[in-house]
Amino acid sequence: MPEVKITAEVRSEFGKGAARRLRRADKLPAVVYGHGADPVHIALPHHGTLMALKTANVLINLDIDGKSQLVIPKAVQRDAVRTGILEHVDLLLVRKGEKVNVDIYVHTEGELAPGGNLLEHVLNALPVEAEATHIPESVTVSIAGLEAGATILAKDIPLPAGTTLNVEDDVVVLQVLAAQAEEAEATEGEADATEA
Repeated sequence: MPEVKITAEVRSEFGKGAARRLRRADKLPAVVYGHGADPVHIALPHHGTLMALKTANVLINLDIDGKSQLVIPKAVQRDAVRTGILEHVDLLLVRKGEKVNVDIYVHTEGELAPGGNLLEHVLNALPVEAEATHIPESVTVSIAGLEAGATILAKDIPLPAGTTLNVEDDVVVLQVLAAQAEEAEATEGEADATEA
């Protein structure tokens, strides 16, 4: 995964008023923590950070007062009403070679078996442990030909080298549900038979 470089400024003002002033200046309040160091409160460029966060588990090379540090987003607060507006970001310090716990998105490919069945994503993201500088953006699972009742467990999902599951092997990630129309027809049929 490529690194995104962002320049940050250390901030000394805190609270809602200071945060509002930062946002009006198109800056984003954030905090950097980890490795036992004291948290550092910073201001980031809003647009650059927003674009960087479009990539899941992005690795950010943060320049704070000329010192370069690698961080990954740990918590992102977004505006509840206005889309595309960030409120605050928590960033976790990481080092090359260090393992981190993250969630990676599960994408599917292929078509279910004919019959109008539905695919349920029990987990949209899979908890894994990966090297901080080699976090996969996502994993892809084939659902081709799966029929009602089929399940895909965490252990069935192929992971990139150096990435391990951070959840029990038998956790259901995806399952195929029977089409509702068929269930409704079966229920109606049972009701008709009871009336007769």
